Amino acid sequence: MKKEIEKEVEKNDQMAELLYEFTFVGDPQISPDGSYVVYVKKVINEEKEYTSNLVIVNRDTRIEHDWTAAGGEKKDHSPRWSPDGKTIAFVSDRSGENQIWLISTDGGEARQLTDLKGGVSAPVWRPDGTSLLILSKDKKEEEKEKGRKPLVVTDLQYKSDGVGFLDGHHMQVVLIDVPSGGQKIEWLTDAPFNHSNLSWSPDGQVITYVRNRYEEQESYMRSDLFVQRLEEGKEDPKQLNSEGGSFEAPKWSPDGEKLSFIGHFFHHEGATLNKVWTVDIEKNEFTCLTDSVDLECSDVLISDMHWGGASPGAVWSKDGTEVYFLASEKGNTGIYCADVTGTVRQITGGDRHFYAFHYLPKTNEAAVAISDPVQIGDIYTLSFHDDRVNEERISQSNDEILQRLELSSPESITYSGKDGLEIQGWMMRPAGFRDDQSYPLILEIHGGPHMMYGNSFMHEFQLLASKGYVVLYTNPRGSQGYGQEFVNGCRGDYGGGDYEDVMAGVDAALKKYKFIDENRLYVTGGSYGGFLTNWIVGKTDRFKAAVTQRSISNWQSFYGVSDIGYFFTKWEVGSDLDENPNKLWHHSPLKYVDQIQTPLLILHSENDYRCPIEQGEQLYIALKHRGKDTMFVRFPDSDHNLSRSGHPELRVERLKHLGNWFDQHGGCDSTNTGR
Repeated sequence: MKKEIEKEVEKNDQMAELLYEFTFVGDPQISPDGSYVVYVKKVINEEKEYTSNLVIVNRDTRIEHDWTAAGGEKKDHSPRWSPDGKTIAFVSDRSGENQIWLISTDGGEARQLTDLKGGVSAPVWRPDGTSLLILSKDKKEEEKEKGRKPLVVTDLQYKSDGVGFLDGHHMQVVLIDVPSGGQKIEWLTDAPFNHSNLSWSPDGQVITYVRNRYEEQESYMRSDLFVQRLEEGKEDPKQLNSEGGSFEAPKWSPDGEKLSFIGHFFHHEGATLNKVWTVDIEKNEFTCLTDSVDLECSDVLISDMHWGGASPGAVWSKDGTEVYFLASEKGNTGIYCADVTGTVRQITGGDRHFYAFHYLPKTNEAAVAISDPVQIGDIYTLSFHDDRVNEERISQSNDEILQRLELSSPESITYSGKDGLEIQGWMMRPAGFRDDQSYPLILEIHGGPHMMYGNSFMHEFQLLASKGYVVLYTNPRGSQGYGQEFVNGCRGDYGGGDYEDVMAGVDAALKKYKFIDENRLYVTGGSYGGFLTNWIVGKTDRFKAAVTQRSISNWQSFYGVSDIGYFFTKWEVGSDLDENPNKLWHHSPLKYVDQIQTPLLILHSENDYRCPIEQGEQLYIALKHRGKDTMFVRFPDSDHNLSRSGHPELRVERLKHLGNWFDQHGGCDSTNTGR
């Protein structure tokens, strides 16, 4: 028996280690004449480190070339075509720190354009091609103080997940002259805020950007919209919004009179749907183009195989009568269009995940990155016509690997949650499925909570299905994709209706699929999903084992230790530490630790500032002190995004621990396969 169990562990390890073989593609950009597409290809090298390079594809011949050096240890990314299509600007760390490099589309070696101490990001070409807007930290001089110094904190917001402790420097807007080889540099902003989302007016005389404010509790997620005129010297920037909001990706209309952007005004705080807006620059008149639809106008679909990128925004058509954007609906993302009268329609989508989008108004075409449950992600071109969309795939990133695997295609299900609310979910059969066998089930719970599961590739799900588990994942109230009332449905009621919804999903699956073994049920989730996992095992012993990841166990301490705790607890739980600490404790899984009988594995990252590791520590010690079956796995040098963008070796280790914990507690070892 021991040897057969060891074989199951080895099988789990092999599927987890497939991560090292996968190729990840994204950020496609069409050339100005529509003839070429450049995109970013990321792989894991022999040293098990990420590396990335640029790939260029001739759309006529379908021939693709690695345009910058493939392999090695360097990371090239963020390619942007010059207006004449002769040069590609990109960001690379090949000189030791992220800087702008230029490479000719005729070939040859790349040349370094910038050498700024704060590093650079987000290049945007001026319409005449003479200069670039970039972002850089305002580290204009080397730090003079050396030696061991304490961190002196005076700001409310002093740390950020994925960044660490804030150093007092801010992302500023910098103008780089290209003909001078980057020798002429002008810092266009110097305010003590982070700037982002750069864009040029069509005449190249005005820029727009988003500026974040952190100085007040209610303004942490606030991002204001600014325009700044460059002619006749640097002028003070003009703020367009008077009401506080969260805005991103401003884009200029062809006539230079309006901006489109994605965002909201916090009418439902952090659960507010993103909408598509326009603003008249001179009149400061804001118009929502998507008021007629109950739609989240951004990509909020969860995957563990794609890296985050800048929002494409709402991009204007050539004649300025409509805008194109990504939106999320019922487990899918697709491309939508809104015209200036407020009519909204879907252009293309299906049961897929459009996770990158670049639109070319001149030719009415787009380059996109698309994933689905059995395709990790590839680059496509789209040609828009009045009554159809022509779609062509131009990359085959993982075909050879995926053909070797038996992948599980999910089946969409709907069921009634608490109060009869309709809930959508998906069920994946295990590899080698047979009707005459019974199988254990794993309930997966997503984070956010205002995100959504759906039709995207999930390595974790496929790994569990390959081991012999049924995988059930749902979008309970609080999830995106089902309208404003639905996404707002869990606020102030964490562990209430949302708990009932996921448990109703298990009941619905057991009723519909007789091959699920009701005595072998398991549960896992991360972040908010980790909270709900902790909550579940404190309320029921129905599950044989559970794995909680980057979780919340104590809202009272979360308030003070999380980088967002001081406002997130009020937004989501409905109170803060001063107002009603008892409410925070009522919704804390730690309160119910005496009731936990389910064996619980706790996975947490050491440098997680979103859900700090003390949340896992408290739960582990409380369980261990009571003699409960538990184990605590701490991942070094990792933040809240370990499962998606963490170090490859640690991502693999996480997957191994996840699968093995369920196996060791009666799951899919050799003694529990089939009736």
